Amino acid sequence: MVQSLAVPKSVSSLSAVIVSGGKQYRVAPGDRILVDRLAAELGSSAKLGRVLLFSDGKEVKVGNPTVHGLDVDAKVIAHPRGPRIESLRYKSKKRVRVHRGGRADLTALEIIAVGGVGVEKEEKEETEEAGKPRGRAKATPRAARTAKSTTKAEAKAEPEVAKAEAPKKRTRAKKESK
Repeated sequence: MVQSLAVPKSVSSLSAVIVSGGKQYRVAPGDRILVDRLAAELGSSAKLGRVLLFSDGKEVKVGNPTVHGLDVDAKVIAHPRGPRIESLRYKSKKRVRVHRGGRADLTALEIIAVGGVGVEKEEKEETEEAGKPRGRAKATPRAARTAKSTTKAEAKAEPEVAKAEAPKKRTRAKKESK
């Protein structure tokens, strides 16, 4: 099963409302969101500085228009494209048919920290994951395995055995034509 780039918001006491690309998003550490395309490399970190509201569970800070000195740290996961959106305008008996369509360029972000809180938790998870192997180990190619296991003396002996063990080829007798 393929994991979605955008997951539902977690219920957390620590959250913020940010602005990216003219749209507002409610985020918490660990959330994944899709925003309009950002000029950032895959795997790099991005700082979202336009924080409209910050809540840490005890108090709420509301910006005028933004909360001063607060940033949201995010990691760029991917640069997917959105769904295909089409528009069709048609007027009967007037020869008016206009067809337009397009796909949005998006950036998938994973929120690492909101206002500097949440960084320690993320660093511990990264160090734990670095020690664990991911997936199955790749097998070595068959040619490489045979080359490593055979020595020069074995390599000379093997072709002779292979020739002796190989079945003889059968040839069909040609029919005589009249």
